Amino acid sequence: MAWNESTAEPRRERTTVREPDSAGLRLFGTFRLEGVHGGVAVPASAQRLLAYLGLHKCVPRSVVAGTLWPDVTEEHAHGSLRTVLWRLRRMRQPMVRSDGDSLCLADGVSVDVDDFTRAALRLTGSLPSPGDTPPPLVLLESGELLPGWDEEWIHPERERLRQLRLHALESLSVRLTVRGRYALALEAALRCVAIEPLRESAHCAVVAVHLAENNIVEAIRHYEAFRRLLDEELGIEPSARLAGMFPYQVKGRYPEGGLIRR
Repeated sequence: MAWNESTAEPRRERTTVREPDSAGLRLFGTFRLEGVHGGVAVPASAQRLLAYLGLHKCVPRSVVAGTLWPDVTEEHAHGSLRTVLWRLRRMRQPMVRSDGDSLCLADGVSVDVDDFTRAALRLTGSLPSPGDTPPPLVLLESGELLPGWDEEWIHPERERLRQLRLHALESLSVRLTVRGRYALALEAALRCVAIEPLRESAHCAVVAVHLAENNIVEAIRHYEAFRRLLDEELGIEPSARLAGMFPYQVKGRYPEGGLIRR
């Protein structure tokens, strides 16, 4: 240890602590790879590989090659995969690691889909929640999974995440309503309606918030708008479950607890 001559005390040597590499892969909305110092440019072919691994975790090389290059020979597909991996290895931070015969994202790469999935599953009760506070609504408001990408392997994942988002928004609305946080509860329910306008359970969530606030007129107005939409689009009426949320009669329009047309 060096000495400080002016104080006759040991002089502490400055040490540089290297922060661990980290990167964030963003698959909701436009593809983005965010490094420690900002966005990272990624070639289109490498984007597809990173997105696929971000959604499927560790995958055998043969499956990756066959899925990402389905219209060429097996030899050509494996050659294309090797080229993409070579390009990724030239990046400043490792993005992909080999696990035997499988490929995975490197340990330092986080994926927004994973954050969203954990938050949504906690809301729906499928995963234990570390606390009693619901996740921020922004976690459930991110855009569609890789819009504009038409690869066949994207479609089932896109639908899975859409359905998970809908269930999570409904659960969030219920939780917030119970806590009396009506503005946020309504925001979550209406967000769900915007994603899927014909989803009755989402409209039930909206009506439940209005009724909890004793905004009967708002609840009726929303019900009637949904009834007209169902009639125009499908020629059907709302279910007894939604109609039965109004347990009182208003000017004779609610016989036996249900709404009817004039």
